[in-house]
Amino acid sequence: MISESSHFREMARSLGADFVGIADPEGFNNPEYRGNRPQDFAPWIRSIMVLGVIIPKGCVDPLPKGRAEYTNTLMAGTVTLRVMGFALVRELEKQGYRAMLVPSEGSEFGTWYANKETLKADLSLKYAAWLAGLGEYGLNQLLITRETGPRIRMTAILTDAPIEPDHPSGKSFVRPECASCQKCVKICPVKALSADGTIQPHLCRDYLFSTLGGLRCGMCIRVCPL
Repeated sequence: MISESSHFREMARSLGADFVGIADPEGFNNPEYRGNRPQDFAPWIRSIMVLGVIIPKGCVDPLPKGRAEYTNTLMAGTVTLRVMGFALVRELEKQGYRAMLVPSEGSEFGTWYANKETLKADLSLKYAAWLAGLGEYGLNQLLITRETGPRIRMTAILTDAPIEPDHPSGKSFVRPECASCQKCVKICPVKALSADGTIQPHLCRDYLFSTLGGLRCGMCIRVCPL
């Protein structure tokens, strides 16, 4: 593994990343994973650097009021991630490696980016973050971190730099406490979430882009006690 591993982690922190983790792309071959594999469109990748910024609590607490402000704050986080991610991509390429920056989330551009049938992105940021030890899944199908619960916005860099990977933070895939909580399941306005951890993504997508006109909902984030 390359000696610059700490250099890239420190650079990400200095650029404003609250969370930094490295995922091994081979983890996308795990039998429990059902999404798209990044190797299918970038077969040369050897490392996935996941970057995250904290979603401010102040924009979440008023929901469902203030959805425009909530959405705008999320987009500001996206811009921040793009700027820091692009800087890291440039640094990696200056070091002689290939690198690319993936979108912050599949639904960021509606059906333009996500697969129109499965609504899955080319890379599952949540699964990459789980592989990188940044958190576990919740019943809301979001990454749950120990520090800020689901209040995290992410992006990732795919690179052929062989950076030392991190590992999942626990034995469980879904956070155990979620089974007895289920607040996100109960508050979902379109009943897209289920107690068994499954989600109907089309219901969520249609609510965001048809009912809310592109504004984000955020209710499953607001009620999370973590």
